[in-house]
Amino acid sequence: MKLVGRAKMCRIYIGEEDEWNGNPLHEAIVRRCRELDIAGATVCRGILGYGANSRIHRQKIFALSVDLPLVITIVDTEEKIASLLPVLDEMVGEGLVVLSDVDVIKYTHSPQR
Repeated sequence: MKLVGRAKMCRIYIGEEDEWNGNPLHEAIVRRCRELDIAGATVCRGILGYGANSRIHRQKIFALSVDLPLVITIVDTEEKIASLLPVLDEMVGEGLVVLSDVDVIKYTHSPQR
């Protein structure tokens, strides 16, 4: 079965070392999305990037800590994403939040007859 519709996508750009209440910020955001019953969230680690301070973040073989860039992608209805924004205002100290209107094609299992 294929479901097609409009949705809102939220992308959050943060650093791997960012924290919220002593926990990794990306994990805290994903947990909060789950508590808000948001459809899903995916965290991707970048291999190279820079942000507002123009400092290059890259993976180095022998480095213990490199603060790689992370992108959290969240897609749900406009209302659900709107409910997340005040949470992000509180949690994200330094980063970037990007909102986009998207067309969604969702593939699901057909019900058994």
